[in-house]
Amino acid sequence: MLIVSGLVLSNPASAQIVALGASNTQGKGVASSEAWPALLEGMLQAKGRSVHVTNAGISGDTTGGMLARLDSSVPEGTTLVILNFGGNDFKRGRHGNGPIVTPEDRQANIARILGELHRRHIRTVAADGIINSARAAGMVQPDHIHLTAAGHQRVAGQLIGMVR
Repeated sequence: MLIVSGLVLSNPASAQIVALGASNTQGKGVASSEAWPALLEGMLQAKGRSVHVTNAGISGDTTGGMLARLDSSVPEGTTLVILNFGGNDFKRGRHGNGPIVTPEDRQANIARILGELHRRHIRTVAADGIINSARAAGMVQPDHIHLTAAGHQRVAGQLIGMVR
């Protein structure tokens, strides 16, 4: 389980946040304005924060994909990355959609992502537990995987409390 690491935005006027993840970050099945990264940005701006939340979610992505695109997805000046590793690593190979990702490979990818972000002095927040909580509460589309608009609203509402 990942935890929040020292989450204080020291200069909110220049704050840049990146939401890095897969389909539940991208907002699969809802309008882009209803996805939690867009909602979080709106909530922060309503509180007077001059921030931009970039949605770097790609449906179907794995931890290996996130690692491969880390430099391009998290530009210089990023102060915070909200991570949603999701479950696509566990689906690979079983459904004929790529090589099997072992639990060890997944953990190594996560460790490399976190290590690189921390080396760059970028704070991180893990959103997987918050997203899974919304899913467990039934805020899912008929596929039982992807969040509804209400689920995205709940996720943004819980994340805003972590961005002080």
